[in-house]
Amino acid sequence: MTALTLSTAGAATLRADALVVGVAKSGKTLVVAPGAEAVDKAFDGRLAAVLETLGATGAEGEATKVPAPAGLKAPLVVAVGLGAAPEDGEAYGAEALRRAAGTAARLLHGTKKAAFALPVAAAEDAGAVAEGALLGAYAFTAYQAGQDAKDARKPLAEVALLGAKPRDKAYKAAAERAQAVAEETNRARDLINMPPNDLTPAAFAAAVQTAGKEHGLKVQVLDERALAKGGYGGILGVGAGSENPPRLVRVAYTHAKAEKTLALVGKGITYDSGGISLKPAGHNETMKCDMSGAAAVFATVVAAARLGLEVNVTGWLALAENMPSGSATRPGDVLRMYSGKTVEVLNTDAEGRLVLADALTKASEEHPDAIVDVATLTGAMVLALGNRTFGIMANDDDYRTAIHEIAEEVGEQSWPMPLPADLRKGMDSPTADIANMGERMGGGLVAGLFLQEFIGEGITWAHLDIAGPAFHEGAPYGYTPKGGTGSSVRTLVRLAELTAAGEV
Repeated sequence: MTALTLSTAGAATLRADALVVGVAKSGKTLVVAPGAEAVDKAFDGRLAAVLETLGATGAEGEATKVPAPAGLKAPLVVAVGLGAAPEDGEAYGAEALRRAAGTAARLLHGTKKAAFALPVAAAEDAGAVAEGALLGAYAFTAYQAGQDAKDARKPLAEVALLGAKPRDKAYKAAAERAQAVAEETNRARDLINMPPNDLTPAAFAAAVQTAGKEHGLKVQVLDERALAKGGYGGILGVGAGSENPPRLVRVAYTHAKAEKTLALVGKGITYDSGGISLKPAGHNETMKCDMSGAAAVFATVVAAARLGLEVNVTGWLALAENMPSGSATRPGDVLRMYSGKTVEVLNTDAEGRLVLADALTKASEEHPDAIVDVATLTGAMVLALGNRTFGIMANDDDYRTAIHEIAEEVGEQSWPMPLPADLRKGMDSPTADIANMGERMGGGLVAGLFLQEFIGEGITWAHLDIAGPAFHEGAPYGYTPKGGTGSSVRTLVRLAELTAAGEV
């Protein structure tokens, strides 16, 4: 785990293995960003010229290494691009700072200590730099043997944030928040990256119980016997083909002064083969990530506890493994859900909505002020929005807009999507109350309409389809690693904060 410190030392005097500074584009000119004045002085005012000679442009995502000259305690300077320089009097945007810090932290894997001298004009800037650095420093190495302290796969060990004020309450709070949010996002990433032979539904539930003891959370686990007794036909139906039985986990954080309760429901398919409707080769290799929604929900509840938010946050993790076998649910089977509704299963690879339906019904029984479900639900959403943007649907337009704006604020790409009533008819079944499939076109919206059927009357609800951004298969960028990303954790934490403040 990467350590975070706020330092009052100057950039030229702090001992570190690397010194990170920002550069930006001002027209066609490369400029050194605030925070790096002492570093530029050590280069005799020619830092920008040296970097330009090496091809630096100041573009976002760009990083250039330069040996440090005499006058600096660090042996290496890393210049990261911040994009276009802001107008006079304006500050650099939070997301530009997060991405720049993340880019540098990734580049410095295997390093013991890096000092970050990026533009910090206010506590919010310090929080953005800290968050980006801690997210960028992430590395999943649990299954890699033979590493030593200099192994480039290991995360940056310590981030020293310069320009912050360690005795200032606002700066200290911003750093503590950044550390909690980043570490919980990384917790979600670890779970997503864990191989499915180790992260079974029971193992996931055990991880929640362990964290619950550490952070004072109330955890309840329903095993297969309890699920059968309670009539959770959706979760049981999806898990019927696996030797690893399903679980429904309730993990709750409460605050004595809370006036509102936010319920979060996460899809937790620890491996999705598609079941009898088997996925073809090329579509199942990354399906360990189909529990990303449950990981995000779990991480958010822990983050709320660590931050002491004055709001009750209850997480529901619908955990199952979707496998083909002689006992698996078949296309054409009818499941009786926890709500009492019957569902004709036309495609066993549309399983996420089945486990979520039971969890949404159960969550509704507690009459929360709002329910938000998170799921890697449909390939259709990826086709619509691409690999970096999640879709937002809701039964309340204002709530959908609020979540979209929150996601934009924290740097997560999202887009509001509709729930067209005309698509509901496609899920009519001649056998059951509803089918788990409808029209192919608009499949992501159809899935949202299915979930809406299981929301309690009068409860505000939103659905986040994170199928695109949950698992990144390309090259790392900014603070986003290859593999599990922890998508939606930062949005959900901010939603909880604003719910506590009465602003949502």
